[in-house]
Amino acid sequence: MKTQYQIAIIGGGTAGIMTASQLLNKDRSLDIVIIDPADTHYYQPAWTLVGAGTYDFDKTARPMKDLIPHGVDWIKDAVTEFLPYENKIKTHKERTITYNYLIVAPGLVNDLSLIEGLEEAIDKGTVCSNYIDPKYTWQCIKNFKGGNAVFTQPTTPIKCGGAPQKIMYLAAHYFSKNKIKNANVVFATPGTVIFGIKQIADTLMKVIQRYNVDFRPQYSPVKIDSKNKIIHFKRTSVQKSIRPSLNSNDEENHEDVSMVEMPFDFLHLAPPQTAPQFIKESILVNEDGWLDVDIHSLQHKKFTNIFGLGDVAALPTAKTGAAIRKQVPVVVDNIIKMIRGQEANNRTYQGYSSCPLVTGYGKMVLAEFNYKNEFTPDPKLKMMMISDSYREHWRLWILKKYILPYLYWNKMMKGKDV
Repeated sequence: MKTQYQIAIIGGGTAGIMTASQLLNKDRSLDIVIIDPADTHYYQPAWTLVGAGTYDFDKTARPMKDLIPHGVDWIKDAVTEFLPYENKIKTHKERTITYNYLIVAPGLVNDLSLIEGLEEAIDKGTVCSNYIDPKYTWQCIKNFKGGNAVFTQPTTPIKCGGAPQKIMYLAAHYFSKNKIKNANVVFATPGTVIFGIKQIADTLMKVIQRYNVDFRPQYSPVKIDSKNKIIHFKRTSVQKSIRPSLNSNDEENHEDVSMVEMPFDFLHLAPPQTAPQFIKESILVNEDGWLDVDIHSLQHKKFTNIFGLGDVAALPTAKTGAAIRKQVPVVVDNIIKMIRGQEANNRTYQGYSSCPLVTGYGKMVLAEFNYKNEFTPDPKLKMMMISDSYREHWRLWILKKYILPYLYWNKMMKGKDV
């Protein structure tokens, strides 16, 4: 079995397959391997719609073997260890793979242990999560008869940070359409605002008011009591106080932390997420456990023949497939340049990411932004007659439900421009 490759890619998700496809489109002679143990590749952005009963789960899944680009080897195995000084990686099945260039894109993993009682709550079906089983989320929404419907998310980074509120809007719309009496929808988030871009936040606050959502900022979930159906939050607020000093007008801020118990009849939670264990235990990560790459070139800060992209990379922007779409060309360009003996000087990734915020059945807002949290709408939206994507549009719903899945399978996965 072959053990030496010019380019090794860890991960057969969006980032790994897109990068392999674009590399081959640049040079068919490249010797590439993808290492991933999964049999199935999922289009996870549609899981929000699955959880709301408006998309077929089976259409989000395709066999991995059908997506690996022709001309790329696939090792169905899991990486366990990096040996970057030797340009080698080790796998679960005791293989040692040698590479000239390494692309690290394994995505994130759920870590249920970070919230006390969460694993038990998932096992018992007390909690639903689109991140784990969107079909079960839909069952829970349909069976809800009233009471507290709580939606929350962890303090860790997660795939698509807007996803926990998307399913909340859809559920609230469903409850309203079906006249569920006494439905008290609560959105509790560790964040201080509903969204970090003012134009988007202004729209979303109107949506929250329309659905009469009880919005609870600075609520961090810490424990779930499945037996009594109570979720415990750590609530943090910043209080101003007067410092006793010569200047009596001297102010300082201090955090006021308290614990809050909230009973629930329905609970949807995005699980805490981290980099995979073999990444966190490697010498490739920063102090927070994320792959330590330059935020503009995606090149590793210490090992120049290693690049990282996608959800595992230490990039201060949202972890979305749209972000990957802009990261891949930068990585591809830099690796091609290095193969040709040139400097990897492409530093053009500016933190672009996108969050399609579904606000109800048939409605969506599209948040596009960069590292500076500047609103950066794609000019191509004008082709859909959309000039104000910070507002709710039915055309954006069409984009989310029909156009984006088509582009994903038929363009992005094949390394074509979108």
